[in-house]
Amino acid sequence: MTRLVDWVIGLLARIPFSIIALIGRLAIGLAFWNSGRSKVDGWNIFHVNDRTLFLFKEEYKLPYVPSEWAALAAQIAEHVLPALIIIGLATRFSALGLLIMTLVIQIFVYPNAYVVHGTWAAVLLMLIKFGPGTLSVDHILYRR
Repeated sequence: MTRLVDWVIGLLARIPFSIIALIGRLAIGLAFWNSGRSKVDGWNIFHVNDRTLFLFKEEYKLPYVPSEWAALAAQIAEHVLPALIIIGLATRFSALGLLIMTLVIQIFVYPNAYVVHGTWAAVLLMLIKFGPGTLSVDHILYRR
């Protein structure tokens, strides 16, 4: 039985990190990207629509930040940072930005959503620590 367990563990250890990182980048990137897309009408990420402004004023209610600014910053961040993560460009910095956003959401907006936010944080911390893997623009640029 020990041999079988060792064999399976050895097999699993061969999964390339670049595949794990790519899946993580796509999963977390698309989660935030889809959230960003729900905040805008069309492709103007610099225009806060009425629905989004209502949410930031009535439901999210971030302290110390005007609702208009918070809404605009969130929708820009939820478009730019996930796109960078998905292609693997400035991945560690983009992941750090989304981790900070995740912490703000967890602390001030949805404190009971720790399971989802913990999952996001784990993926983002993996990307911050280990980078985007070899299937990324960062890797191509770093090699040069």
